[in-house]
Amino acid sequence: MARSAELSSRSVQVPKEPLDQPPLTIHTLGDAVLRTPARRITKVDESVRDLARDMLRSMYTAKGIGLAAPQVGVHRQLLVIDLDPENPATPPMVLINPEIRSFGASIDTYEEGCLSIPGVYLDVVRPGSVEVAYRDEQGRPQKLKADGLLARCIQHEMDHLNGVLFVDRVTDELSLNEGLKQQGFDRTDVHSIR
Repeated sequence: MARSAELSSRSVQVPKEPLDQPPLTIHTLGDAVLRTPARRITKVDESVRDLARDMLRSMYTAKGIGLAAPQVGVHRQLLVIDLDPENPATPPMVLINPEIRSFGASIDTYEEGCLSIPGVYLDVVRPGSVEVAYRDEQGRPQKLKADGLLARCIQHEMDHLNGVLFVDRVTDELSLNEGLKQQGFDRTDVHSIR
């Protein structure tokens, strides 16, 4: 029996509330798993949707708005994003095998944080808009033009698929060193991109 598009777009929705024990452990700066590039997903099936659900539950528990599979030790090209985590009516986004097709001309500086580097918030320069192609949780090809926070979140999470963390893109060395030190992270775990 065919499911409606509306139902399928909500097939990975989970309650947007923290759990006592999230299903997945979010790895932190210094863990080698964060530096391993993710592989493409060849078949979108229930196991991929189950992973997306567990990622969402873990993300909501950690009070985040985006999570990439490598952050939970799974080297597959899967992102979950929810810019409206307080609103149960807003469905989360699931991006499978995302590819940025184009970047906008404007460049913006904005403070970023990361569930894998808790407590560290630093300015990062990124393009202000992107066009991304991906597969949804049903395996259907999708295209999306995003700007503002969504564009930034997509770029941030896609970096994880290539073993890149937002601190690698921070250009203010003083703030970077201070922010990492305050939270007990080691500066040598940053792989600066210049």
